[in-house]
Amino acid sequence: MVDFEQPLNLEHEYLLDRDCTTLSRHVLQQLHSFSADAQDLSALMSRIALAGKLIARRLTRAGLVEDALGFTGRTNVQGESVKKMDVFANQVFISVFEQSGLVCRLASEEMEKPYYIPENCPLGRYTLLYDPIDGSSNVDINLNVGSIFSIRRQQGEDQDGTAADLLRHGHDQIAAGYILYGPSTMLVYSIGKGVHAFTLDPSLGEFILSSENIQIPTHGPVYSVNEGNFWQWSEPIRDYIRYVHRHEGYTARYSGALVGDIHRILFQGGVFLYPGTVKKPEGKLRLLYESAPLAYLVEQAGGKASTGTQDIMDVIPDHLHTRTPLILGSREDVELVESFIADRRRQTEEQTVLTSKG
Repeated sequence: MVDFEQPLNLEHEYLLDRDCTTLSRHVLQQLHSFSADAQDLSALMSRIALAGKLIARRLTRAGLVEDALGFTGRTNVQGESVKKMDVFANQVFISVFEQSGLVCRLASEEMEKPYYIPENCPLGRYTLLYDPIDGSSNVDINLNVGSIFSIRRQQGEDQDGTAADLLRHGHDQIAAGYILYGPSTMLVYSIGKGVHAFTLDPSLGEFILSSENIQIPTHGPVYSVNEGNFWQWSEPIRDYIRYVHRHEGYTARYSGALVGDIHRILFQGGVFLYPGTVKKPEGKLRLLYESAPLAYLVEQAGGKASTGTQDIMDVIPDHLHTRTPLILGSREDVELVESFIADRRRQTEEQTVLTSKG
């Protein structure tokens, strides 16, 4: 029989408190405030969580639902084939925020221009940028996929609808994170006060705090890169891959889903690389929807994110769908990759000087 007059021990108190820490509560605790701005951020995260629940529900039944899998037969603004789940997930985010009163516009890698919600614009002070389904090629074979999101405060009136205020560096983000759809559905976020992970409890329909103040190891064993592109990369990147092949302690892990690969590195350490190629040095990943949000998150966890020559957070896009190379993860591992790039550049400059003198 439980003695209700005796206090719970500290372990039980901690477990009970964790079981009660929902995402919206955690945001308010992080901000130590119930101000209008704090409540806005809490409400924004709750809406993102709702979108994640709806997408997770669809994914768990994708093989049983008509028109859930496969391609739509059209291409997006990047010229990529669009999968049916891309369209569904993109619409979920729009529907969830349309009547929220929180955001004036949404921008997605699936839409050429931002989606405006005129009825929200008089009050909505925020913009949501997102990749609705990252790694959608994995959907049809039932592997991990994810959603990536970033929140920015709207600056200016944006009366011409160009969203020019979004063409700024990543330091303007006020929150960022991702949702991982795997054996369990997890939401990982930061509002500039550390990185925290929540796991969806289907019995409650709530994201419950599962890991707080995550710190990425300064060095890790994992390198995550599509080595099938080896001969398309510049020589410094190939030099780095040769280095890890020759040294013990490195393990290759690559899933084809950015969120899944980053999630592993966030907890275990290591480095993720999606470099540009000789023909396309700008890379493949979109700055505003993928690189910058994940850079924000990883830096909050003590890691580093780089193009190879510049911190991702300092990069200013010249249009909404600007692409960047991405090297992201444990600080020591990212800096090691950067050192190969810097060494090769220095050798090239020295050779140029010698040639000019000769």
